[in-house]
Amino acid sequence: MFKRMTILNVALLSAALASAQFASADEAFKPGSVSGKIFGAAYSQVAPVAERQTQVVYYRPTGMDSRQGAANVYIDREFHTALMPGGYTTFCVAPGQHSLGAYVNDAPQYKGKSTDVFSADLDGGKTYFLRVREDGYGAPQAVTRADAERELMGTRQQVQALSRASTVQACDNLPMAPQAQFKEYALSGDVLFAFSKSGTRDITSMGRDAIGDLIAQLKRENTNLNGIEVIGHTDAIGSASANYALGMQRAQTVRRLLVDGGLSSSAVTASSAGADQPISQGCYGSRSAQIACYAP
Repeated sequence: MFKRMTILNVALLSAALASAQFASADEAFKPGSVSGKIFGAAYSQVAPVAERQTQVVYYRPTGMDSRQGAANVYIDREFHTALMPGGYTTFCVAPGQHSLGAYVNDAPQYKGKSTDVFSADLDGGKTYFLRVREDGYGAPQAVTRADAERELMGTRQQVQALSRASTVQACDNLPMAPQAQFKEYALSGDVLFAFSKSGTRDITSMGRDAIGDLIAQLKRENTNLNGIEVIGHTDAIGSASANYALGMQRAQTVRRLLVDGGLSSSAVTASSAGADQPISQGCYGSRSAQIACYAP
């Protein structure tokens, strides 16, 4: 994702400027130049941004491989913050080409300012999660949101240093999308179907009553029902392919009855878990003994 650009035309003057300008990165930890604390609020899920901005979450998790000292974060060759283990920073930039990097204990070379620069074309409206590398390589490590937010649990915002990065913008976040609400409803297999049965005519009277009660409950609880997935389950007796097919047939039968009961056909789907998620486990003995054991 990030391409390395080695700046070859940095002479002594550039090195001197880098040392002078980025002394503030080390001074950020000295009394009088910090906000009074190193960490701020704990990480919480970031909201999306509009197409005119790109959002970046740069973080440094704690771990056995974490080195001592700060990791200086540079954006477009300008100092942004110094991440300690367990710290993160969130910022926005305009979409387009940008250089980013984080360097652990990089004084006095200040590689993010001078020699090692890693660039990428960042898309508008997207949020990138970047992880600090502890191996001395300054390139950002791109991480999926799911993996990053697992590592971000327990991290805190890095607040001790003031950003010198002129291209950084305050994020204009959009409202968070509402989380989809899920609820599970379970119908006992032995109430619905006899052993190895799956058709509409195979459903017991108790099973029909249970489905009728479920339809009434769904209508009562969900004024805006977006979707229902009926998942068919079986016991572990028989082959995996046969159990998958039986689970699908049972799910399709229940789906048909739900639709006949007034639920939207487009909202109800059927799938099969086969024997992968049995209610009872550790059933042995004869076939009849296993059937009795697997029955809920």
